[in-house]
Amino acid sequence: MAKSRWKPFPHDPAPYTYAGDALKKAWPRLHAGDCEPFPDGKRAAALLKAAGKAAPKLDADALAAALQDAWRAFHRGDFEAAFEAGERLGPVGASVAVKALGIHATYLVDKEAEKQKRLQQAAELAEAAIRALPGEANSHYRHAFALGRYSQSLSVVTALKQGIAGKVRASLDAALALAPKHAEAHTAMALYHAEIIAKVGAMIGGLTYGAKAAEAERHIATALELTPDSPIAHIEHGNVLMLLRGEKGEDAAAEAYEKAASLAPKDAMEKLDAEYARAQLE
Repeated sequence: MAKSRWKPFPHDPAPYTYAGDALKKAWPRLHAGDCEPFPDGKRAAALLKAAGKAAPKLDADALAAALQDAWRAFHRGDFEAAFEAGERLGPVGASVAVKALGIHATYLVDKEAEKQKRLQQAAELAEAAIRALPGEANSHYRHAFALGRYSQSLSVVTALKQGIAGKVRASLDAALALAPKHAEAHTAMALYHAEIIAKVGAMIGGLTYGAKAAEAERHIATALELTPDSPIAHIEHGNVLMLLRGEKGEDAAAEAYEKAASLAPKDAMEKLDAEYARAQLE
C-alpha cells in the first residue's frame, strides 16, 4: 500500500489510551470478543517458536513490547500506526494488523474501491498468518473477517463466482474449533448463514452452502451471551434479524441498534460501532 495519511479517528482518543499496565488490566474486557491472548513475554516466545522461519528477528521481550504498543495504538484509534506496527512483525503481527486495517476500512474509508483494496490486503495478510500460525484461532478468524467484509461490497454474482462463501465458512469453522468461545467468530458465522439465505434463498442456501436460519439464530445468541456489553454483537444481531425477517424484523432490529448505541465503548473500535448504531436509528 502506498504511504498516505489515513483518515484519523474522529473522536477523542483519551478515554481509550491504555498506557503501561493499564493495557494488561483492561485486556480481558477489550478482547472478550476475539479471545486474543495478552502478548506478554511467554506468549511472545510461543509465537516465535510456532512461526519458525516466518518469525521476526526479535527476542520474546522485544516482540511482547512491540505487540503491546501495536494494540495500544489500535485501541486508542491510531489504526494506521497499529497496522504498520503489526505488518512489520509479519504473520506474528497479523492479528492486530488485519484488525486495524479492517476496522479502519469499514468505518473510515469512503471510496468503495479503496475499501475493497484494503480488505483484500487484509485477507492476504491473514492467509500468510494461517500458513505460519495455523494453530492460532485469530489467524483463521481475521481471514474470515476480512473476506466477509470484502464480500459485502460485491454483487451476489461476483461473490459467488469468487467462492468467497466457502472460504469464509472454512475459516470460521477452523477458528471456532480452536476457540469455541470466540464471540466474534460466532457473530460472523451467524452473518454467514443469514446473508446467504437473504441472497439466494433458504432452499438453495441450505442445499449449496449449508446455510440455516436456526444456525444464524443460535450463533448470534451465543455471541450475545458471551459478550453482552459488546456493541458489535448487538449491531449484528439487528442485521441478522433484518436479513432473516425483512420488514417484519425492523422493530426488533431497531431495539438491537438502540442497545448497541447505549453501551459505553471500551475502545476506539467500539466507539465507531456505537456511533454507527446511533446513525442507523436517525
